[in-house]
Amino acid sequence: MHVLITGGAGFIGSHLAEFHLRRGDKVHVVDDLSTGQRENISKLIEHPDFIFDEADILVWDEFEQAISWADRIYHMAAVVGLFRVLSDPISVLATNISGCERLLRFLHKSHWNTKLIIASSSEVYGNHPGNVALNEKMDLYVSPDMNTRWNYSLSKLADEALGISYARQYGMDITIVRFFNVVGPNQTGKYGMVVPRFVRQAVEGDPITIFGDGKQVRAFMDVRDTVEILDRLCTSPKSKGEVVNVGNVGEITIESLANLVKKEAKSDSPITFTPYHEAYGDNFDEIYHRKADLSKLNSLI
Repeated sequence: MHVLITGGAGFIGSHLAEFHLRRGDKVHVVDDLSTGQRENISKLIEHPDFIFDEADILVWDEFEQAISWADRIYHMAAVVGLFRVLSDPISVLATNISGCERLLRFLHKSHWNTKLIIASSSEVYGNHPGNVALNEKMDLYVSPDMNTRWNYSLSKLADEALGISYARQYGMDITIVRFFNVVGPNQTGKYGMVVPRFVRQAVEGDPITIFGDGKQVRAFMDVRDTVEILDRLCTSPKSKGEVVNVGNVGEITIESLANLVKKEAKSDSPITFTPYHEAYGDNFDEIYHRKADLSKLNSLI
């Protein structure tokens, strides 16, 4: 099988590349390395069934050819990470929406029966009222005091709308996945991801810095489980044209996470708290509870 992964030098994308190479597939990764890292795929470069292009999918001349080659596509390319989203909000909208639209246009033009996974995010649920598990039929919320944090969720929602529209109008085999707090090897804390940031601070003996009061609740999922689930969704006929939560049900507060990391690292780092306005600027809109309802995922795979 021929597998194309946009953003394949990123966190989840690099794990997908390794997974498919182990399976004996041919893998083509394209990544502009704006947030992905060459180190994530360094051990794959010499593999005879691996191709890497450092390119921006918004302007890459060979994008259409790569799409026509593929039997399966994972569209993971996006501007990600809360720090990056807040510092470069225009790029978030332009890159995330335009890249997805260009991919879908070329894929439709190819007339090839390619399976496409489009990466979305639990951020599309917005600041949902109530401490309830989030399911795919719920209304989506954006705060009335809208700030640039929501540019990411709006860009992902636009990608979802594009994907579902192409699936319904042209019968294309597309599945949208809403990721919930995926963690694991190759993830960087550079752009605000909490687990690698806590791990680095604990290992280096720096203060483990919690933004806010630490009472935020999250459910984290291992990336190695994530790639297995994505593969199963690709082979499930029932996933065609669907939007699906991909996550875990085990919850933990951010303060408990900091204590767990400190314990596992055998670290003497103190745990400190930084107000949101100091970490992210004024009018930051935090989500205090985020947990996936996985009923639909379980019914599909």
